[in-house]
Amino acid sequence: MGLTRLVVLFLAFDGIAKVIRVAPVMEACRKMGIVPDLAVGIGALLLACTAVYVTPRTAILGAILLTGYLGGAAATHVIARSGVFPTAFSIGFRVLVWAGLALREPRLVRWILLRQ
Repeated sequence: MGLTRLVVLFLAFDGIAKVIRVAPVMEACRKMGIVPDLAVGIGALLLACTAVYVTPRTAILGAILLTGYLGGAAATHVIARSGVFPTAFSIGFRVLVWAGLALREPRLVRWILLRQ
């Protein structure tokens, strides 16, 4: 549960920072070619996906949605030539999303591994 909390706190912070247009976040978005209005929508999308992830009945759907969101973030970093760290961070964070879910719901791991 602790890993999930850390993941949710980070994602919520990132989403809120985009929605309220925190200056350093908007500057980073601008450098990547993302206009402020689009960044606000991206932040709102992140908050919605995070809310689905944190809700126990929809956690698996939330993890799938966050995987797609973070995949888009990784692709954006590749296109913007941001470097290895931002791209790897996006990819690594997807692993943390699923690890947190697996720790919350051990049946998920058994279902994936034993599925025939």
